Amino acid sequence: MDRLSLLSVALGLAALAGINLYLTVFVTGLAIHFHWITLGPAYQSLDVLGRPAIIIISGVLYFLEFFADKIPWVDSVWDAVHTVIRPIGGALLAIQVLGYPSPASTVIVALLAGGTSLITHTAKATTRLASNSSPEPFSNIALSVGEDLAVFGGLALIHYNPIIALSIFSLAIAAFFYFAPKILRAMKAKLWLAWKKLNVPADYKLPAKLPVTLPSHLAEIFNRQNTHGETKAWTAPCLSGRGRRIPANLFGALVSTTEQPKRLWFIARKNGRPFGETIELEGMMVAHEPKFLSENLIIVPTSGKGARYLFIFPRSRSADVEQIVENLRRQLNQHHPESVESTLEPATSN
Repeated sequence: MDRLSLLSVALGLAALAGINLYLTVFVTGLAIHFHWITLGPAYQSLDVLGRPAIIIISGVLYFLEFFADKIPWVDSVWDAVHTVIRPIGGALLAIQVLGYPSPASTVIVALLAGGTSLITHTAKATTRLASNSSPEPFSNIALSVGEDLAVFGGLALIHYNPIIALSIFSLAIAAFFYFAPKILRAMKAKLWLAWKKLNVPADYKLPAKLPVTLPSHLAEIFNRQNTHGETKAWTAPCLSGRGRRIPANLFGALVSTTEQPKRLWFIARKNGRPFGETIELEGMMVAHEPKFLSENLIIVPTSGKGARYLFIFPRSRSADVEQIVENLRRQLNQHHPESVESTLEPATSN
């Protein structure tokens, strides 16, 4: 049981280091230095964290992270820099807990602890990247405070029952792996939109250009789905938002055909496999919604009930979205409404 407890403390500290390395070291060092906790014989190797030099350095670094963590995009840059630092710090903490038992054990623990820190760091960084799509800073502040509280709570749980703490951390890591494909797609999408936005002036707008052809990897999928041999009227490369039977954050294209103007196709690849879905436009309303990182095409039912769709374009392609909206309204014989409010859930905002 002592061995299991030691391993639980080691991996628990590594997991918390992936969230906030400096706070983990700073609070643990303070608790040891001022004797808020009493280290058992098996944990005497952690006494080094209570030395004044380590407390001061970790405290200064946490002070810097405290402010950097609450500023949109600065927190993502900070996380990018710490992609290497946090896993290394988590591995060193875990090794210090076990007290360098043997070269082989040290390497194994370093790999396990470094991987654990990297997982929690990745979960934190991707969450922050998603929140940065909104220009307001309040979500960043709330996330930062929540992460700090999680570190405090995790340290307390490790102190009172390290095995339960490890079980909770393991469940959280398992959940991360389950949602990893969605998380990675979301991170890739946000980085792509941010890169597109940073590479053009704020007021720059490309002229509308809706091609008829598709890239070869998407043309193959459309030809396979298009069993009736319909003719493409226009295509529009985009990113999926949220929609019935359409996963979010897929890079693909919308396709309109001449034969069925009241139907759209969304063509993409999901986890490397062909993906195609049709969208029936009868009884639907379309709108253009500018956001901080993107220009959104919204398709919602006029009745307010039913399937809702969101497709995302880079900010520079706003003319394309306007052209698509104009085309679809003409195809649906709709008049331009004075105002159209998005009825999608807030989670779809960019």
